[in-house]
Amino acid sequence: MRKTGSRGTGLPSLWEKARKLIGPEKGVVHLATAALLNAVWDLWAKQEGKPLWKLLVDMDPRELLSCIDFRYITDVLTEEEAYEILQKGQVGKKEREGQMLMHGYPAYTTSCAWLGYSDDTLKQLCTEALKDGWTRFKVKVGADLQDDIRRCRLIRNMIGPEKTLMMDANQRWDVPEAVEWMSKLAEFKPLWIEEPTSPDDILGHAAISEALVPLGIGIATGEQCHNRVIFKQLLQAKALQFLQIDSCRLGSVNENLSVLLMAKKFEIPVCPHAGGVGLCELVQHLIMFDFISISASLENRMCEYVNHLHEHFRYPVVIKKASYMPPKDAGYSTEMKEESVKKHQYPHGEVWKKLLAAQEN
Repeated sequence: MRKTGSRGTGLPSLWEKARKLIGPEKGVVHLATAALLNAVWDLWAKQEGKPLWKLLVDMDPRELLSCIDFRYITDVLTEEEAYEILQKGQVGKKEREGQMLMHGYPAYTTSCAWLGYSDDTLKQLCTEALKDGWTRFKVKVGADLQDDIRRCRLIRNMIGPEKTLMMDANQRWDVPEAVEWMSKLAEFKPLWIEEPTSPDDILGHAAISEALVPLGIGIATGEQCHNRVIFKQLLQAKALQFLQIDSCRLGSVNENLSVLLMAKKFEIPVCPHAGGVGLCELVQHLIMFDFISISASLENRMCEYVNHLHEHFRYPVVIKKASYMPPKDAGYSTEMKEESVKKHQYPHGEVWKKLLAAQEN
């Protein structure tokens, strides 16, 4: 039955109009949905006295599936297919959970090689990361080809041929440019190029993938995907070799569950986006659940780590030997420190007062 307006006239309500104009299932509406539902999942896990990953792992497959909206994706994944995947995941689940508790989930660092860093800074950060046990590194590329060649050579020489190097263009290139640029960076043996073009260009990613896979370079994308439908089409088009979910871009845990299950069906490894600002705290729960209950594999799988703004959270991530250790506190690790919230409240928080005062001057 179609919803009617508040007076029963049959006309769309103001909310319905707004949802169509700034959504649906994308943009600000979807981001707001993620924020609200992430809070609900946090409360649910706290009520059960479990970290979110453990709440998901312990759920009955049918209960888990009841949280997923399969609309628009049944042409590639039906509820029964998803149930079969979860049932197969029951085998060896306790052993995989024990493995996570002991060793954690493999991580890679993005903190060493941002664009704009001097060579001395790159060397310093790479040296420190190597001492801390990091074996997987990501470098930002795309601003200047010769600069990229120099920086990638510097980093590859520092980390050696046996360690893993990834590259991230942050949507810099047109399709032909991406292929040409990465062909010239292929000598540095990157595992993947991330977001080589517009995140909305599914066929563009497919074309880049077709050109670069023979060079041993995979395509990674997903942090800017609006919803499960975009992921469905990327998988259908063979447009990516590494799938990057985001805990706040999609519609919370619910929609991420559907994407994890589709990735399993297509046998595409999930390597989540976690660019600091609390994303690491969130997505660690999803990737641990994925390993324990769905993928049952660590091959070509890792989770991004950025050492940025963790000090504002009550339950910051714990990294040991370049791996995420499973959170032990109940909830979704989303709770911020009260002091940090007060400082950043608009417009009377300390941070905003300084910014607004500077603008007036």
